[in-house]
Amino acid sequence: MSNAKQQHRIIWLALISLVLLALISLCFGNYQIPLTHLYDAILGSLTGQTLVSPIESNIIFSLRLPRMLAAICIGAALAISGTAYQSIFQNPLVSPDLLGVSNGAAVGAALAILFGWHALGTQIMAFLLGLAAVLLSVMIPRLMGRSTNLTLVLAGVVVSGLMQAILGLLKYLADPDSQLQNIVYWQLGSLSKVTVGNLVSVLPMMLLGMIVLWIMRWRLTVLGLGDAAAQSMGVNVKVERRIVVVCATILTAASVCLSGTIGWIGLVVPHMARMLIGPNTRYSLPLSALVGAIFLLIVDTLARTLSAGEIPLSILTGFIGTPIFIYILATRKVTLR
Repeated sequence: MSNAKQQHRIIWLALISLVLLALISLCFGNYQIPLTHLYDAILGSLTGQTLVSPIESNIIFSLRLPRMLAAICIGAALAISGTAYQSIFQNPLVSPDLLGVSNGAAVGAALAILFGWHALGTQIMAFLLGLAAVLLSVMIPRLMGRSTNLTLVLAGVVVSGLMQAILGLLKYLADPDSQLQNIVYWQLGSLSKVTVGNLVSVLPMMLLGMIVLWIMRWRLTVLGLGDAAAQSMGVNVKVERRIVVVCATILTAASVCLSGTIGWIGLVVPHMARMLIGPNTRYSLPLSALVGAIFLLIVDTLARTLSAGEIPLSILTGFIGTPIFIYILATRKVTLR
């Protein structure tokens, strides 16, 4: 079997696994739903008949289906962002919050919570502050006259530190009985407040970023070879790198404004995809999207089934992602350029 056929087979296997896990996630939770009842509910919704109880129908379509779709979209978006960042910066240790977007979005959400805004206002503020953090990270190297990858990364670290300081101040000013709990819960990540409405509101931005990076996926491999090699192949490095950064940032900001901050996916999943399918982003980018969706879908299902309460997602992604990344570091030569 040729290498291309094997790569396509891995991608199709990941897609089938994602579909099966999505169906399983609709069944599992504090209220267990048999697979036959799930089939009846889906069939009933398609035919307009009532084949299951109203309680089960409400749990499936109003509570679990939006969460399942959100987990797939957010996991795929964060994984694609991580793959894009690691490729263009030629650095396997960067993640989607490289330019401060995650912490900036968290500051925006905290401000909206302090102002008493509802979910839509919180999402808008998170998105705007996430983009503002990226713009600040990009402007610093230009003002210094040192527009290099290393300077951009260091600027991102500086902006992330600034956003963390602002977030700490907002938490200090928040009402400990109400606002502080919401800010901390947002900072740890959760899909418990996802609805069809707020999912639809950010889905166009996610699809735009995903489509552009999908079209450019083969060029990410070229950009990862270095500026000189990319230019020799006819690639406009500055323009295309900016396009990739903007699209990856949009994906991350849209994800954070919907679910809060979720760590590790953008760092670990691209490595997992490259281990399975190789470094060529023509194949590793779509596989990263599928593996990221699977990863977050599993984590979200565990978050609402392991205990009576709901465990924040970043806690579970940290416990799961840390040993995986240690294994990657131990078995592969991961170097910082």
